[in-house]
Amino acid sequence: MADAVRRVASHGFNQFFFVDNTFNVPEPYALELCRELSRLRPNVNWRCIIYPQRMSEELASAMAAAGCTEVSLGFESGCPRILRTMNKRFLPDDVRRTAQLLAANGVRLFGFLLFGMPGETPESVEESLRFAHALPLHGLRTTVGIRIYPGTALAATAVAEGVIASEEALLEPRFYLAPGLEPWIHARLQEEECVLGGGPGTR
Repeated sequence: MADAVRRVASHGFNQFFFVDNTFNVPEPYALELCRELSRLRPNVNWRCIIYPQRMSEELASAMAAAGCTEVSLGFESGCPRILRTMNKRFLPDDVRRTAQLLAANGVRLFGFLLFGMPGETPESVEESLRFAHALPLHGLRTTVGIRIYPGTALAATAVAEGVIASEEALLEPRFYLAPGLEPWIHARLQEEECVLGGGPGTR
């Protein structure tokens, strides 16, 4: 990977984005990549998406030294109950620690929240927003509605609740939103945009 960056940089490009959602996993590979990228400094800067767990002080420091200027942190929810429903393997404390390590090394952070899973309530939405406020974020993007994929637990819930028909192929995107959130959630997040300021694309 570092060789590919080096070749592209030789043609005058100096901004890179690693779109792998788990840049930091496995950590030994990420550390080695950072060591290689650090040799291209100061001409190359980059950003990435990380898994909100398994972030060590060593890796956070290595990323910053190698030119990482910005990280996307897709923690999806600040409510442990909703994280379990999403089958996430991390907890809010993991997210908080990772965010603090990166911020301490001067890396800009952008967070992502995903609202609407089964069991989501106004209370769990507020819990997630409070959690996001407590993180050292430079911006927050929120999404309302969960895309339904065939053969998933969410698809079974959507069929049981009459959101989709059992025979739907789901080739066209269909989305699930927990009952009781509309229209409140849209008005609430419009208020939140003014506070967290994720830019004109924030939803």
